[in-house]
Amino acid sequence: MGAAQLVAWFLALAAAAGAAVSAAGARPSEVALGALFTYDSTIGRAARLAIELAVDDVNADGTVLAGTKLSLKSRDTNCSAFLGTVEAFQLMEENVVAVIGPQSSGIGHVISHVANELHVPLLSFAATDPALAALEYPYFLRTTISDYFQMNAVASIVDYYQWKRVTAIYVDDDYGRGGVSALGDALATKRAIISYKAAIPPNSNADVISDVLVRANMMESRVMVVHVNPDTGKRIFSAANKLQMVASGYVWIVTDWLAAVLDSSASRDLKDMSHIQGLIVLRQHTPESDAKNKFISKWNTMARNRSVTSGLNSYGFYAYDSVWTVARAIDQFLDSGQQINFSTDPRLHDSNGNTLRLSTLKIFDGGEQMLQQLLLTNFTEILYQKPPNTSAQQLYNVLWPGDSTTMPRGWVFRNNGQALRVGVPNKASFKDLVSSRGPGNVTGYCIDVFNTAIKLLPYPVPVQFVTIGDGTKNPSYIGIVSMVAANTLDAAVGDFAIVRNGTAISEYTQPYVEAGLVIVAPVKQTPPSAWAFLKPFTLEMWCVTGALFILVGVVVWLLEHRINEDFRGSPRRQVITIIWFSFSTMFTAHRENILSALGRFVLIIWLFVVLIINSSYTASLTSILTVQQLDTGITGLDSLIASSLPIGYQNGKFTKKYLIQELNIPESRLVALNTIQEYADALNRGPNYGGVAVIVDEKPYIDIFLSYYCNFRIVGQQFTREGWGFAFQRDSPLAADMSTAILQLSESGQLQRIHDEWFTRRGCASDDESQVGATRLGVGSFSGLFLMCALICIFALVVFFIRICWQYNQYSSSEAAREPSAADADAIQRRPSGCSFKELLQFVDKKEEEIRRKMKRRSSDKDNQAAGSSGALSVTSAY
Repeated sequence: MGAAQLVAWFLALAAAAGAAVSAAGARPSEVALGALFTYDSTIGRAARLAIELAVDDVNADGTVLAGTKLSLKSRDTNCSAFLGTVEAFQLMEENVVAVIGPQSSGIGHVISHVANELHVPLLSFAATDPALAALEYPYFLRTTISDYFQMNAVASIVDYYQWKRVTAIYVDDDYGRGGVSALGDALATKRAIISYKAAIPPNSNADVISDVLVRANMMESRVMVVHVNPDTGKRIFSAANKLQMVASGYVWIVTDWLAAVLDSSASRDLKDMSHIQGLIVLRQHTPESDAKNKFISKWNTMARNRSVTSGLNSYGFYAYDSVWTVARAIDQFLDSGQQINFSTDPRLHDSNGNTLRLSTLKIFDGGEQMLQQLLLTNFTEILYQKPPNTSAQQLYNVLWPGDSTTMPRGWVFRNNGQALRVGVPNKASFKDLVSSRGPGNVTGYCIDVFNTAIKLLPYPVPVQFVTIGDGTKNPSYIGIVSMVAANTLDAAVGDFAIVRNGTAISEYTQPYVEAGLVIVAPVKQTPPSAWAFLKPFTLEMWCVTGALFILVGVVVWLLEHRINEDFRGSPRRQVITIIWFSFSTMFTAHRENILSALGRFVLIIWLFVVLIINSSYTASLTSILTVQQLDTGITGLDSLIASSLPIGYQNGKFTKKYLIQELNIPESRLVALNTIQEYADALNRGPNYGGVAVIVDEKPYIDIFLSYYCNFRIVGQQFTREGWGFAFQRDSPLAADMSTAILQLSESGQLQRIHDEWFTRRGCASDDESQVGATRLGVGSFSGLFLMCALICIFALVVFFIRICWQYNQYSSSEAAREPSAADADAIQRRPSGCSFKELLQFVDKKEEEIRRKMKRRSSDKDNQAAGSSGALSVTSAY
């Protein structure tokens, strides 16, 4: 129940009290309040003084219940559910308007049904079972903290230290079972579990408790959560100390019952409890206030006056506040003019000879109306008015059992005589990995890795191998992992791929083998051919390459013809020179020197192109001469998906599910295979004869397969990335420890040595996928290179012809400026105006040196003529 319901019930209580008053609305002189708890108990001794002190304070306070005395009716339950129930019935006979209690959750479950019938609210200051908050008990109000919150605090501690399994030690009653149930729910939110429940029968002696602790000590968890009553708790730690369970390596988390014991114990009693050093104890928090300090002072004074040796604990605060809550509720109800009235239930009557006097039990007439009125009241604690603390939690350093400052691991392998149940697939193939030779007799690479790693653990782990499968076909690997998740097995060892659907239900170790899916296909050797040297390039490539050779030769000839004697001569010689020069550049053995800057620039670019063509041709020819051609045409993942050919996979592995769900390959294309021989037969038959085109499997399997059969090859790239690991139950500490051991094996090189011992068979000469399905090179592979070379040639020709035109224009101008002779005049008259293409070609064919010499001579003749004309003019003037 919440605080609002608590006040609501008290208003209902006050309404019932008002019904007993006359119609004039006069207050009753006395209102009976019941109390139900165990007098002689840790909680009861503190609560008894607190309740009596609260009643005295209420009666002494004139502002509360003015004119009405609160009369206390107490009953001792004697730590007995039966006696507590009897006392509760007797208490109800005294027409109490409410009951402070019960102290026990067990009694609370029983008498809550009575409270429901009689409409008498129960205000329990110590019954913490979360189940009492059910709607089944509307008249049960809790004035203390439910174990739901306490168990969430325990779960937070477990999560803070990253423990995953705990052992719950509890009293097997409503209080203990309810608390442990809440603990299990709280741990589940932190991905932790209760690995073992150690139930202690109520009122057990030391021998029974010792037996329970011995069985708990055989389990793997060393994190003990103790949720019991104070008397049983003392005997638990006394027995645990004798069994040396309060020593280094253990963790004890104790609920608030021990804090109540420590608060209530005298200093001399604490000296006898030295064996509880290192325990983590939860304690209910009561904020500091003047009212708290005043109450503590009053309680201590009353305890001294009554010679009470025990101290005050947190439950005393709740008991004191419970009385005040009832008093204020009654006062508010009486102020509203309501009356307290009881009536007889006609269903309760005394049978013949019945001594229980059920007819004396009465109910409140207006109980339901009071409940609705009380639910309107809002009651908020001061603590929750403060802003929440959202900062990161940080616990102080803990001195653990055994005076150790090192955080315990919280787990050891169980020593109850049960071996680790390890499931191993009994396969029909790949016996080098896992092989069964009888019940419990398993060998293989995976088994050797597991056995070597488990020996590195800091504690002994006995192992019992359980083979799964009949050996004729592969078992379902995810089925074996599911057996681990269902606690049928403790672990699964073998060639288990770490995949998504497996990690969802189990815990895998660090991978000890890198794996991933690949495609293997049949290949055939290419027969020798006399024309194999032509195969590196396509016909189009050969034509374009030859044309480019000729083009470069012509361009270089044009650029060098006017200045280089090596590129001049008869037409026949020049054609031969062009062809020779073009193809000799393939070997950089041309004998002609290049003189022009443009020619050298073109040649440098062309030699780079030739280098690329040469290298590509050599590589392609080498590949063709050693290549193995694919039979099916599948060269990788894309062509696999696009085709409709059948695909083989290893039965029992995750490959089938991956191909269907991730690659959307129809299931009708998939063929299950079990053995290496089936792999080879299916590939050799091919899709046309009932076989498969390719097989998709993890690379370690394919490596083993190819070590036996050399007429198959891996095609394409590995298209998944995963590894093989050992599977354990979720959050098993063994998984982390085994991962550490596997890393040790890897770093020391022992993992590789184990691999070499099992896989020493010499494989095929080469499984380089570059030798599979080599293709001829076409123009497309060099289009950028060819385009660059062609643009460079065009650029050089454009620059060359611009220069030629400029020179020709200069040459023509100098020829026109020269004074023609009579013969030249006749030639000029016969020549048409403008320049002809033939003359331009003749100009281009001339040596540049000759052109420059003529232009220089013409320039000199022009200067001489100008000088002669000037002299003749001077002589004429003299005459």
